[in-house]
Amino acid sequence: MSDANPVMNQPSNSNKRTALICGVSGQDGSYLAQLLLDKGYVVFGTSRDVQGSSFSNHQKLGIQDQISYISMVPEDFRSVLVALRKGNPDEIYYLAGQSSVGLSFEQPAETIQSITLGTLNILEGCRMMDKSIKIYHAGSGECFGDTHGEPANENTAFYPMSPYAVAKTSAYWLVNNYRDAYGLFACTGILFNHESPLRPERFVTQKIIRAVKRIAEGSKEKLKLGRLDIARDWGWAPEYVEAMWLMLQQDKPEDYVIATGTTITLEEFVKVAFEQANLNWKDHVIQDPSLFRPTDLAVGRADPGKAQKALAWESSTKGVEVVKSMYQSL
Repeated sequence: MSDANPVMNQPSNSNKRTALICGVSGQDGSYLAQLLLDKGYVVFGTSRDVQGSSFSNHQKLGIQDQISYISMVPEDFRSVLVALRKGNPDEIYYLAGQSSVGLSFEQPAETIQSITLGTLNILEGCRMMDKSIKIYHAGSGECFGDTHGEPANENTAFYPMSPYAVAKTSAYWLVNNYRDAYGLFACTGILFNHESPLRPERFVTQKIIRAVKRIAEGSKEKLKLGRLDIARDWGWAPEYVEAMWLMLQQDKPEDYVIATGTTITLEEFVKVAFEQANLNWKDHVIQDPSLFRPTDLAVGRADPGKAQKALAWESSTKGVEVVKSMYQSL
C-alpha cells in the first residue's frame, strides 16, 4: 500500500480521534492498531519502507486495509516531520526501534541510534506542531537491570545492563525532559517482557514454542538455549497495549510500570512448553555457552501496583499461563 496518499483509507468522520503508531508492524504495534480501530480511531502507522513491507501481522489480524501507512525513518528528523504532518495525530505511540536485547550486543550503535535519536525526533517534532499531541513512549523493564530480586516500581533506580537497556534509559530521560521543559503530554510505559503468537522467532520465548511444536511433530532437533536460571516477568502482549492507551487517557502524563507481578524462570517456561506436547524438556534441550550474553540480569521482578490503582489495569495472563497461551495460539 502506497504512502503517497495516506488519507485514502481515512473515514470522513472528523470527530474521530487520530492515532499515529510508529513501528506499527511489530507485535505491540499490531495489537495496538487493532485495539484503537476497535475503539473507533483513525489509525496511521509508520514503517521504514511501506512499499517493501508485507505487514504480515496485520494480515493475520485482518486489519491491513483499515490502516493508513506512512514511510518514516525515525532517525531522520525531516522524515518524522513529514509523517507528523501527514497523520496530524491526536495521539502518538512511539514503539519503533531495535527491540531485541540479545541483538543489541551485536548491533549496539544501531540500537542506541534507532531508539534514542528516534525518540528525540518525535519529541522535537511534536514540540514544533501547532496542536497538542499526547505521546506514549515504549520503555522497558530492562532499564532497571538487576534489582537483586526486589520488585521494581516507578521509583526504582535504573541500572541498564545491555545496549538496548542503555538506549531505552536515555529515551526515558528525554521524554521526562521534554515533559518538564516544554509541557508536553509525554509519558513512558515501563513494560516488562510480554509475549504473543506475533513474536518473531529471534525472541527466546517464540524460539522455544516453535521448537516444541516441531519436535512434537517428529523433528529430531535439539533446542539450544543459553542460561536457564534467569527469571522474568512474562505477560500477554494484547493486554499490555490497553495499558498504553489508558496512559494517554489520563488527566496528566505519568510513567507506569506495566507487568504481571509474577516471575518464573526460563527453565520453568521451557518445562511447561514441553509439557503442552506431553514431552520431557530434559530429553530435548541443550545448554549452549555460546548463547550466553556478556551481561544478563538474573531476575526481573516488577511491582505494577501504580498501574493497577491509577489505570485500573491488571494483567489476567501471567507466568505459566503465558506459555500455555503461546503454545495454543500457534
